[in-house]
Amino acid sequence: MSDPIFDPQSLRERFKLIESKRDSLVRLLEQPDLGTLRIDVNQAIEEIDDLIDEFNRTFPAGE
Repeated sequence: MSDPIFDPQSLRERFKLIESKRDSLVRLLEQPDLGTLRIDVNQAIEEIDDLIDEFNRTFPAGE
């Protein structure tokens, strides 16, 4: 019996939540008064983008 945390469908659902957080960061980046936090938000977006790419390579949509 497989661990439910590593079930592909469960992982995809959890990953969708991560993707939605990226949208929140993009909206945050649009705030004019972000100051030096802009650097951290940009870095977080880049890291999420890398994670998205890696996830999609590891778990292609057709599987």
